[in-house]
Amino acid sequence: MPQASDHQKNKKSIYILGIESSCDDTAAAVLKDGKIISNMVANQAIHEQYGGVVPELASRAHQQNIVPVVDLAIKKAGIKKTDLSGIAFTEGPGLLGSLLVGASFAKSLSLSLNIPLIPVHHMKAHILSHFIQDDQMQVPAFPFLALTISGGHTQIVKVSSYFDFEVLGETLDDAVGEAFDKSAKIMGLPYPGGPLIDKYAQTGNPKAFKFPKPKVKGMNFSFSGLKTSILYFLQKQTKENPDFIKNNLEDLSASIQYTIVNILMDKLKIAVAETGINRIAIGGGVSANSGIRNALLQAEKKLKWQVFIPKFEFTTDNAAMIAIVGYLKYKEKMFGNLNTIPKARMAL
Repeated sequence: MPQASDHQKNKKSIYILGIESSCDDTAAAVLKDGKIISNMVANQAIHEQYGGVVPELASRAHQQNIVPVVDLAIKKAGIKKTDLSGIAFTEGPGLLGSLLVGASFAKSLSLSLNIPLIPVHHMKAHILSHFIQDDQMQVPAFPFLALTISGGHTQIVKVSSYFDFEVLGETLDDAVGEAFDKSAKIMGLPYPGGPLIDKYAQTGNPKAFKFPKPKVKGMNFSFSGLKTSILYFLQKQTKENPDFIKNNLEDLSASIQYTIVNILMDKLKIAVAETGINRIAIGGGVSANSGIRNALLQAEKKLKWQVFIPKFEFTTDNAAMIAIVGYLKYKEKMFGNLNTIPKARMAL
């Protein structure tokens, strides 16, 4: 695999192109010395009619989108392809077909430009997005606890350095984002339903309906039982009153969100108590949820935690987070090669 050329080594600035294609968004970003100078995303609305992401359709859309998205990111950054120092891409985890599109493109461009190829772990990128140089974001000091919450992951991770991660707890079944989306689907809300629950919860009573919290020891999570209890509860209520969900949508949304947030906070409190670390950073698409953000801000006041919440643009899948990990790995010469294979599942 080509290493950094003499021209690249002598350049004052490091330009990293980040490519993200783990699910249904095709994203590209350019980072200059740790600061994002362009961040582009192409969304795939086609999945809405199916109530979830269809892998085959996602990979086809990536093939259509990746060239124009990367081209736009480079142009918006005001640079040429030849100015790039390295290319970072999502190695996994994710949908294999989608990952292959991003990886293949990154390999080809890396080879043609004779610059390093840098594979990036998707969930590590969510965590390290906090290190994007941005005046509106604080940077957590090591060690800190990361709560990664997305459609496919729920984990509490001890982060001791840029490249030292230890999983303290994780979901035993459904991820938190899945719990939100499936609960929304049960209520007849369109995909993606998680943001809609958050929206309706704003005007609802979080204690209107009580749902059970799973009894899982330690720092692991479980959300399948909660989803089942919501399903049975609504089946019973709608049998008695077909308009029950419609008449109680705000209260139902608030109660579901309140329960999920409490589950997350209970586990975080255990993690803080056991590790003695009170610096908490969140990452992943569900970290955009207002209930979680508010609960963490309250804990910051009441429990004296230090809380680090990313900007909304860095919560959902994005290429900026891939680029920042690429930048950190580039400085340590942690490069990949053309034999790097994308993986649908990857341990942290």
